[in-house]
Amino acid sequence: MTEPMGIRERKKLRLRETIAATAIRMFLESGFDRVSITDIAQAAEVSRRTLFAYFPTKEDLVLQRFADHEDEAARQIRARPGHPPLDTLREARLEALSRRDPNSGLNDTPEIMAFLQLIRGTESLAARLTSYLARAVDTLAEALRENGFDPLTARLVAAQVTVIHTELAFMNHDHLVDGESADHRYPAAVHATNVAFDLLRDGLAARRVH
Repeated sequence: MTEPMGIRERKKLRLRETIAATAIRMFLESGFDRVSITDIAQAAEVSRRTLFAYFPTKEDLVLQRFADHEDEAARQIRARPGHPPLDTLREARLEALSRRDPNSGLNDTPEIMAFLQLIRGTESLAARLTSYLARAVDTLAEALRENGFDPLTARLVAAQVTVIHTELAFMNHDHLVDGESADHRYPAAVHATNVAFDLLRDGLAARRVH
């Protein structure tokens, strides 16, 4: 009897999460460069072939968490048709800060901080991250075009928003690494987010794009 697709997909998702969680744990314990694909496969009790079917590169084992969010900004805009896209993105970012979303950099849970340190401190991971950010720009630009932005403006705004998100997250993380708590950093993080989106809004206003 054929197993329902939903069950198969859930099993695949659980296995994917198990492999990634195993790899990240091992990387945090021993360092990214000191853990091999074979080590991870053995610890996760899968073959190398199965591992590569889910994660084409070693870097993807870590950065898949970013891949899961690369179209998030586009989805936020599409979820609120008729609402000014920049307002949607600003509000979503502020909401992420309020709930200490790890992607905002404002999360002082030791495991989350170690994970971000791993990425920023490993050259191959930092380099690989750029490809995920490029796809985030692509998806956001498409959503902005759907909202009436001309192609050039859509592309430039998408790039700026993606950089804003990344830089603000890194700024927040740096403050936490220096010993500041997430709660103490929160007001400054909100202020920085509003300044960033104000600058982008004012620049677009000069072009009469809303």
